[in-house]
Amino acid sequence: MFAVDVFDAVADPVRRRIVALLGTGPRTAGALAAAFPEISRPAVSRHLRVLREAGLITAEQAGRERHYQVDHRPLQEIERWLSTVRGQVWEQRLDALETEVHRTRRAHAAEEEPPMDSRSAG
Repeated sequence: MFAVDVFDAVADPVRRRIVALLGTGPRTAGALAAAFPEISRPAVSRHLRVLREAGLITAEQAGRERHYQVDHRPLQEIERWLSTVRGQVWEQRLDALETEVHRTRRAHAAEEEPPMDSRSAG
């Protein structure tokens, strides 16, 4: 569907930060580049291209500027994956809890049973 996998696109911390920034509203390429003084404008442009190719952001030409905004639809793929992983984790935790409940019940039952003594057996 898209040229770049959404997971690959968000693997980079700069690209995750760009998506987060755009989550607050559209921004120009210049405004986004200003948020990353530690990297060059061409590097920011390359990150924007990867995000566009993954479908995570869209660009709209407005005069001489491009306005970027986030598209949340591709993030649904990540959300589905996370819900699967979360589900597996909760299943494991609930299984462990069930095991612990059974152990505790057995331990309490063993404490309540009177000890078998040779004098009372006969």
